[in-house]
Order: sequence, then C-alpha cells, then structure tokens
Amino acid sequence: MSGAVEHGAAAIAGSGAAVDSGRPEIAGHHHHGSLTKLAVGAIGVVFGDIGTSPLYAMRDTFAGHHRLPLDRLHVFGIVSLMFWSMMIIVTLKYVSIIMRADNKGEGGSLALLALINQNVSGRRWSTGIILLGVFATSLFYGDSMITPAVSVLGAIEGLAVYEPGFGHLVVPLVVAILVFLFFIQSRGTARVATLFGPVMLLYFAVIATLGTISVVAYPTVLYALSPHHAAALFITDPMRGFLAMGSAVLAVTGAEALYSDMGHFGRPPIRLSWLVFVLPALVLNYLGQASLLMREPAALKSPFYFLAPDWFQWPLLIIASLAAIIASQAVITGAFSVTQQAIQLGFIPRMSIKHTSETAAGQIYIPVINWALMIAVILLVLVFKRSTNLTAAYGIAVTGAMLIDNFLLTVVLFQLWKWKPWTAVPLLALFFALDTGYLSANLTKIPDGGWVPLMMGLSIFTLLTTWSRGRALMRQNMAEGTIPIEVFAKSAHSSAARVPGTAIFMASSEAGVPSALLHNIKHNKVLHERVVILTVAVQDVPYVDPDERYAIKDLGQGFYRMKLRFGFLEETDVPAALKQVTMCGAPFDMMKTSFFLSRQTLIASGKPGMAIWREKLFAWMLRNAASAMEFFRLPTNRVVELGTQMEI
Repeated sequence: MSGAVEHGAAAIAGSGAAVDSGRPEIAGHHHHGSLTKLAVGAIGVVFGDIGTSPLYAMRDTFAGHHRLPLDRLHVFGIVSLMFWSMMIIVTLKYVSIIMRADNKGEGGSLALLALINQNVSGRRWSTGIILLGVFATSLFYGDSMITPAVSVLGAIEGLAVYEPGFGHLVVPLVVAILVFLFFIQSRGTARVATLFGPVMLLYFAVIATLGTISVVAYPTVLYALSPHHAAALFITDPMRGFLAMGSAVLAVTGAEALYSDMGHFGRPPIRLSWLVFVLPALVLNYLGQASLLMREPAALKSPFYFLAPDWFQWPLLIIASLAAIIASQAVITGAFSVTQQAIQLGFIPRMSIKHTSETAAGQIYIPVINWALMIAVILLVLVFKRSTNLTAAYGIAVTGAMLIDNFLLTVVLFQLWKWKPWTAVPLLALFFALDTGYLSANLTKIPDGGWVPLMMGLSIFTLLTTWSRGRALMRQNMAEGTIPIEVFAKSAHSSAARVPGTAIFMASSEAGVPSALLHNIKHNKVLHERVVILTVAVQDVPYVDPDERYAIKDLGQGFYRMKLRFGFLEETDVPAALKQVTMCGAPFDMMKTSFFLSRQTLIASGKPGMAIWREKLFAWMLRNAASAMEFFRLPTNRVVELGTQMEI
C-alpha cells in the first residue's frame, strides 16, 4: 500500500476535481449563541457515545469474556482505571491538547491530516501520515457500524432485566428502532436535534443522581478514585488486570467525538460541558455501580439498571433508550460528514450528497452510506444478539483510532508547534503506553468478535487507497502527451468554426488540454465563442474566503483557464460559484452555457502500477461513482459527456 497515496493530499477528488494545497487565510467557522446554549447543544450531539458507556462498560468488565472477581481489589482497581483513563485520554489528551490542533475551527482525523499536510513538507512525512489518517478513517466507519448496534442493544436489554419474560423481544425491538432511525435520515435531523440537548441533560442528571444515591450507601467507594488502586490491580493480578483493559476502555469510547465535532460548537462549549457536567456525571455513575456491586454482587446482571429503585425502573429504561438513539444518530451524522470530507479530499469516489437544511450546510444526507450502515448495523445485531458479544468488537476500532491519533499528535507537537522534547516526550510516552495497552488487551478478543472491525477497517482501507492510487495513475496517464493550452488555443482558433455561447470543459489538471475538448474539436470541428477550461480545487481548509473563490487567466482567442476553490466542508456548487465570477468576459448565463465532461472507462492491463485485482476494483468504483454532473450541481440539460478508454 505504500504507493497508494500520491502527492500528499493532492489526490484526485473525482473526474474534474483536484485537491489544491494552497491555504488562503479565512475566518473559519463562526459559532453563534451563548456559551451555555452551545454547551447544552454539545451535550446533546458530542457526548452521546461516551455518555451511554455506563450501560455496559462496568458489567462487561466483570462479566464479559474475561471475568473478574467482585472483591475490593478488582472493583476499586477497575473504577480507578476507568477514572484515570477518562482524565488522561479524554481530559488531557483530547480536551486539553488535541482540540488545540484545529483546521480553521474544524477537527477530526481528516481535518488534522489536512492541517499536517499544509505545514509538513517532504514525502518522508506525508505518505506515511496520510496512510495513517486514511486507516483511522477506515476504523471510524467500523465504529459507525458498531456504535448504533451496541448502544441501542445495551439500552433495550433493560427490558429483559426488569421483565425476563420479554427477553425474546429485545432483538426485534432493536431492529425496528434502527430501521426507523435510518429511514428518517433523509428528512433531516434539525427538528430532532433540538431535543438532543435537553434529553441528554436529563439523562446525565439522572445517572449522576442514581450514582450519588448508591455512593451514599457505601461512601468508602470514593477511595477508588486514587490511582494506587489501579496500580495495585496490575501488581497483584497483572494478567487479569491486562485483560480487563479490553473492557475498561469502553468507559472512554466516544472520546474522539469531542475532536471530530469541534467545528459544530467550538472548543470552549465542549470543554465546559465535559468538565462541568458530563465527566462528573459519568464518574458518579461508575462509582455508584461499584458501590452497588460491593453491596449486592447479584446486581452484576445489569448494574446500570439495578441502580434505579423499583418505581423508577421503567422511566430509566425510556430515558436510556432515548440516549442510545441520540448516540446512534450522532455517529450516523458523523459518518455522513466524514464521507463528505473524504470525497472532497480525494479518498472516496463521488457520491450523491443531499442537503436536508436550507440554512445549515453541515446537515447532509448520503443515501449510499445511510443504507450501507443500516444493513451492516442490523446484521451485527442479528449475528451478535447481545451487547456483551458486540463490545468485544467495539474496543478495537476505538483503541486503534486513538493510537493513530497519537502518531498524528506527535507530528503536530514536534513539526507544527515546535514543542521541546522534554515537554512533549513524557506526555506522548504516557499516551502511547495507555493506548497501546488498551489496544493490546482488545486484540485478545479477536476470536470473540474483535475480527469484525479489523475486517471492516482493512476492507475500507483497501477501497480508499485503491481509489487514491487509481486516480493518481489516471492523472499520470492523461498528462502524458498533452500539449500546452496556449499552443492549442492558437491552432484551434484558425482551424475550427466558432459558434455562439459558452463551453466549459471540466479538467482535473491545471496543465494541458482536457480530453473532452480534444474529442469535441476532432469530431464536431467547432468551438464556442468563449471556451473556459475549469478546474475545481478542494483545498486543505474547511472553508474558502469568497474573495479567494476563483482565479482566471485569459489565454486569448476567447480561451480562458479558470480555477474554482472550495473548502473540504463546502458543497462544490459550480453554477452558484460561476454567478460570482466577474473577470471572464460577460456574466455566465446557464441557458447559453454548455458543460463538457470527460468520462473514462478503465481497461485492466498488465502495466506496472497496481495489481490486476486492484485495477478491476478501481474500475468497478469508477463505474459506480456518482456523475460529475450531480456532484458539481450542473444543470442536467446543459451537460455533454464524452467518453474515453484507457489503461493504467
């Protein structure tokens, strides 16, 4: 795979779209509303995943694939491990450090990857870092499939806890909820999202209250917050302590969401909601569950649900189920956002992207991703049936992504921020030690289901790198033998008839003559009065300043070369951008403008570059990519496609 990513992040984003590494200064993302309002919104969107971990984390640590005795050593040791993991991984690593590495206000693995690519030159760094970022993205898709399944299963299983006779209804009910959830995605989540914050506020308040009541019944459990209890666990029972890390990590699943969703709310609201509300609520609930287990070992069947008194059991089931649905909604929306970024940055073929809000550009719906996720999630539920079985698969995707973030953070600290070694090395050593330990412990669960996210991640990684490599080879193939556009313009002007109107030829390269233009003049022997060769460039920043949107070069003889710039979070709406162009002769009239696109058909060959099976895979991806007409929002009645065949 070492040759899978060519020219850093300058990979092709599909026919007629290139990625540009220029970095105009832009204002970035603006967050409107008071700090408190944004913090409440963050609680509803950002913390659903980590917030629902108490449903299964403590139970699976003691009753999962590697059972632990319910004694003071192990209960206090696990609570101490969970608490300090939240403090080190979530509070220190993500909230305090990584969230400072924003790309014009945006976060996430791909945003961080683009930020590094902007500032770190040299192939020695870029290729390896890009491959790591792509693999982290691949693991995120595995996480996106597992999270809805395990969260909703973990919540609805409370039905069997309170009424064992209803156990057979859990899986059908979970499937029905998930099907409903995926079917409403196309309608947009704006209205539902307004309820997220208040519902999650209620959920966190409830679990904090239940935890506090249980702690009061056994206040000695507060001593478990001391780090020496975690140390004692590993010293006294090292093998069980190590294996327990595979389940204890469930307490921090969703930590990466703080960084990924930073662009929606900004750093201060996320930090405020985590430190003031979410973290205390989670700690109190885990302490409460530990207190309950010390007092009533039989509660291990579901220490989360048995925290509630009899009269509050059904309301808790409803509140927890709503929280699980919200957590699933957040990760589905995240999958849409990551896919859009990956398309724009050239790692995924074009897909149909529908906007579900006229005012919020970030609210999108991608049908292919939605239905693929739905099928995968439902299959996981039907195959694994219990959240305990799924949590074995859950940890690997999360810990793998967290470990990769450490490598990206290393580049940021040394190459971008220029930290001194005596400051950076101890921190990085702590992060690497903890994340490596968690990943190693989770790898022991591969036979029990841990193979699922690895298989998903490797499959998606193969698809992404095949697409990137294939597009690079296609660009190289098309660049061979091209003639300068200036030479072509002079010769074509005298050898072809001119007809009224404007012709725009989409080009993936800023040099040479597009194949569609060559074929047009070869077969039709005419040129329009105005010929524009247009390259759409997606930059390494989320948003492009309108003043930097386009660049135009007048080639004479009615020929122009234009470059439209978009950020990787912006919609590539070419007609809307052309309306703002004032330096290319007369204003663009869509009724007098024709768009010419090149559509390549790949023929697999024995040429060096990619293995035959990858060439065939790339050809299949190319055939199934969304049309450039739809991706660039071109008027359907003004598009002409000219096909070519090529070998790579």
